Amino acid sequence: MTHGDLSPHEAKALLAEETARLREEHDRGLSGIEVGAKLSDLRDAVVEKLLHAALADLGADGPDELGGFSEPGAGRRGHPAPESPDETPAAPPNHGGAGIALVAHGGYGRRDLAPSSDVDLMVLYDDAVAGRAARLAARLFRDLFDSGLMVGHSARSPAEACRMALDDPATFTSLIESRLLWGDAALYSRYFDQFQRQCHPHFRPMLNRIVQSRRDERHRFGDTVFLLQPNLKQSLGGLRDLQLLRWVGFLRHGANDPARLAEQGILSNADFETIWSAREFLLRLRNELHFHAGRAVDVLDRAEQVRIAALRGYPTDGPLLPVERFMRDYFRHTRGVAHVVGRFVAKAQSRERIARLATAVFGHRVEGGVRVGISGMFLTREGLTVLGGNLVEMMRVVALSSLYDKPIAPATWEVIRHEASRLPNTVSMEACARFTSLLARPTRLGPLLSDLHDVGILERFLPEFDHARGLLQFNQYHKYTVDEHCLRAVEFAAGLQDDAGPLGQAYRSVKQKHVLHLALLIHDLGKGFEGNHQEVGQRIASRAASRLGLSSGDAETLRFLVRRHDLMNHLAFRRDTSDDRLVLRFAVEVGSPERLRMLYVLTAADLAAVGPRVWDGWKSEVLTDLYQRGMAHLAGETPAGMEGGPVSLAAAAVAELLGGRIDPAWLDRQLDRLPPSYLAVATPEQVADDLRLLQQVDAGRVVATARYRAETETVQFTVGATERTVSGIFHRLTGALTGKGLEIRSAEIHTLADGAVLDHFWARDPDYVGQPPSDRIESVKAELIASLAGSEPKTPSFRHVWRADAITSLDVDRLQTRVEVDNTTSAEYTILDVFAADRPGLLHAVASELFRGGLSVARARIGTFGHQVVDVWYVTDQRGGKLVEQPRIDAIRARLLDVIRGESGQGSSL
Repeated sequence: MTHGDLSPHEAKALLAEETARLREEHDRGLSGIEVGAKLSDLRDAVVEKLLHAALADLGADGPDELGGFSEPGAGRRGHPAPESPDETPAAPPNHGGAGIALVAHGGYGRRDLAPSSDVDLMVLYDDAVAGRAARLAARLFRDLFDSGLMVGHSARSPAEACRMALDDPATFTSLIESRLLWGDAALYSRYFDQFQRQCHPHFRPMLNRIVQSRRDERHRFGDTVFLLQPNLKQSLGGLRDLQLLRWVGFLRHGANDPARLAEQGILSNADFETIWSAREFLLRLRNELHFHAGRAVDVLDRAEQVRIAALRGYPTDGPLLPVERFMRDYFRHTRGVAHVVGRFVAKAQSRERIARLATAVFGHRVEGGVRVGISGMFLTREGLTVLGGNLVEMMRVVALSSLYDKPIAPATWEVIRHEASRLPNTVSMEACARFTSLLARPTRLGPLLSDLHDVGILERFLPEFDHARGLLQFNQYHKYTVDEHCLRAVEFAAGLQDDAGPLGQAYRSVKQKHVLHLALLIHDLGKGFEGNHQEVGQRIASRAASRLGLSSGDAETLRFLVRRHDLMNHLAFRRDTSDDRLVLRFAVEVGSPERLRMLYVLTAADLAAVGPRVWDGWKSEVLTDLYQRGMAHLAGETPAGMEGGPVSLAAAAVAELLGGRIDPAWLDRQLDRLPPSYLAVATPEQVADDLRLLQQVDAGRVVATARYRAETETVQFTVGATERTVSGIFHRLTGALTGKGLEIRSAEIHTLADGAVLDHFWARDPDYVGQPPSDRIESVKAELIASLAGSEPKTPSFRHVWRADAITSLDVDRLQTRVEVDNTTSAEYTILDVFAADRPGLLHAVASELFRGGLSVARARIGTFGHQVVDVWYVTDQRGGKLVEQPRIDAIRARLLDVIRGESGQGSSL
């Protein structure tokens, strides 16, 4: 491009034209690194032309008065453009100048731009020309904004820039990537020399601050490589970790280019290749996201995964979807980055010499060349020799880490990683015995299994884990890949060792912990194969039991836990567990207290490992209730919370509490009509409160109460009315609650004597952490009462709240959408299981359709897992009987599916 003035409007047109040309080159296969370099060259040219125009308007004679402009594509510190984007540039030209320099930094400085990246620029100036620099900066940055570029801008003296860098890690890391674009080269050299000199005395605190800042960022964006919708920049193993390696390299070794680090032997050739290939993969992928969206997009969501997998021609044959194959490649690259950068940073921060000295002085030696110290354990020279190609010895070291509760030194893990690649294909029974022994101990179990998976040893004992590595679970329920989910489930379970609640008590009571941990480790490994994953998993369990030499009893328990790992989840959250017949059938299928403890812990761990915040107090209480009721059958124990005993005793206790204050005849009628399941789970005090509330209800009056339950973080709303008040009470109340923004977790509907209606709702208020304020609760109660006024219910309005993981049309297609009818589980009710993608007003729409279909709702279980809704409705016809006619069942199912899909006239408007 030729020199010459350029208006912001012309610059905007030039940027659009050249970016479109680069899009074509990208589509033809131009590498991500080359696209980034050319985008930087384009911005260099635009900045240069706008700068010339600014200089002319401000009265400068031209570029020579204030210094010349570096060649387009100049490298870091104003060096001429290298032959390739990452080649080390030559020395900078001397531009002369008058105390002003224009400096690119951040991604622009390292020539690592994506199509919609910001441009970071700093006007660097001597104090003597501060006024002239400020005028130039104001004009230049205004014109750059008008050209359509997003500019991060500043104007600083060298001293100010260096001082701000020391105060703020983000500024420091951005200025590491400084590159002179134009101006006084001597000024720039003084600035960057000062910047480098101040690194040495502040090396360790700045290093720790940068690393901690990155850890905090990873925690916000998902502290695992294996996220199903990762952020290409900020998730673990993403582009930010590649930048972290540059920053740490600059601080620790004075070089931020991975190629230079490899030349100096600081990075191995294998690590450099891992970094280089991952960088190209991620940059090209990021360019595709930006080009396709026409804006800055860094989240690789499900729709983009499917589109890009098709664009890149991933195979469509076999049990794996193209998108699953594509994401495996993504996870392979990011896992490699996380591993290389993690080791690089750990080594930079390490004080291994001091640790080894302290271990030698204060630690002790274990037979086989292992040193155990205060902060960890490592191998001596003798231990390294013994370790070579010996899986038994490797597992002995891992077992010692669990025994002493000490981490294994990173250097020792690297030796294990290297030696693991040389292991023979066969695994001895002694090695299997050591692995099984490790599974029996909860101490450090989760991290140790993850490390064994990372170095490739876990697959030696469980070959199916290799298939699960980076295997996408393409749904909105799970947030992690199959292998990550299984490992997190084990870690959750092992963490229950110190839990004081029922889960912790059950976990500590499990005698065969190795079976429980093994079941968690393999429970989902059947995914990604053809067929039902539980049946495939059962076959995997059989092979694992044989390979590890489990006893026949342990093998049978393992098969049961894997085959039926969803059983307790299904019953607890989709069935009425106050039905003692259902609980009895469940207990009979489980068969023993030990198996029930295992299944209870496995179910909780499986749920907790689905994703952040899935496991909560509500799910814990519901699952624990089923566990305790099942244990009452299997062990003859009376679980806590069931002291009321048989239904008749509970009714007697209620009558005693209310005796003398309520009409005895009315009380007897109501107690006779109260469902046994309600009397079995509610305390006598709660039943008494409900009956006092019903005493206040007459033909036209509605009463509502609310009580916050801290253990489940829900508000229990109780509404009393009569059948004569209005028709369609339940769907009106659901509309009132969901219209106020509450999330209904469960509901129970009771029609008692004399037409009295008693409805319970347990709801979570997402607007508040902990207990909602009293005015909020009073407002909801008023809305509940108002919803039952009038003959025609008003259509509630539902808030559309922004969510970071907002659902897409692709998510809706992938989520389960179906209606199942169960006429066998309950003797009194037909059970409708509704699976759908979550959306505002869905619950009210379904409840309204049930009412319009002439069905009476007796009980409802509302479950939301990510975007997947699983709602369970216990219904009868208007005569109080089950649905038995198949044509009517088919019609109801069809109408509900219409409502779910938004195809019903009334339902779709909700």
